[in-house]
Amino acid sequence: MDFCRYEKKDHVAYITITRPEVMNALHAPANIELGQVFDDFAADDDSWLAVLTGEGDRAFSAGNDLKYTAEMSRLPREQRPNLGAARGGFGGLTSRYDLFKPIIARVNGFALGGGLELALACDIIVAADHAEVGLPEPRRGLIAGAMGVHRLPRHLPLKQAMGYMLTGRHMSAQRAYEIGLVNEVVPLAKLDDAVGAWIADIVRCAPLSVRATKEAALKGLQMPLEQAGVAEYQWEMARRRSADAIEGPRAFAEKRAPNWTGK
Repeated sequence: MDFCRYEKKDHVAYITITRPEVMNALHAPANIELGQVFDDFAADDDSWLAVLTGEGDRAFSAGNDLKYTAEMSRLPREQRPNLGAARGGFGGLTSRYDLFKPIIARVNGFALGGGLELALACDIIVAADHAEVGLPEPRRGLIAGAMGVHRLPRHLPLKQAMGYMLTGRHMSAQRAYEIGLVNEVVPLAKLDDAVGAWIADIVRCAPLSVRATKEAALKGLQMPLEQAGVAEYQWEMARRRSADAIEGPRAFAEKRAPNWTGK
């Protein structure tokens, strides 16, 4: 890996963007690499959840690497590298709609533009108290096109979302917590402990139950309530047929910790 670090331990995949010299901003090669990483995570049955973060304590990700974009724009079209599109959208994640394993965003600093869009594509956001988030794209003649303009109004009351999107203003981690955008804010020194507590609670659950829950919740939001209640969900069908569906009630009755296999 040239632009990220990808490690697996105890059913958890740890993905760290390693471009601190540009505040972990992403250029086309980094997006492609992260797309490959998330492909691997999605396919690995032994990886039950992922943690996404940036290297250092300054930035989670400052979004799109605008300096790289500007440099490429100065080249004649025939001299620009043809790398193709990254699978899964920005950071390999923002347009990935079939990944129902949980993902935690460990926001260790600025999460701006595409960086916030990456965090919004995760399921849980844990932020250091010095972090700032925002969608400043209009200040650069851009829009938050990696689904930020669509996700933020789904996470916040409309007027709150529009206020931040139309001005490009940053918000503090504490403010993001107060309006429901962030799950937890802690001092940087306690960030790993806080993320670890979320990991422990998720791993304590049956992995197929977690995936079925995420799938039903996200897909159900797109349906009327009555329809959502009777729809069939792929991971719920898998959970019902699984050994873990038998193991959970049996472990409860036998007053012991369950032995989840994800099968």
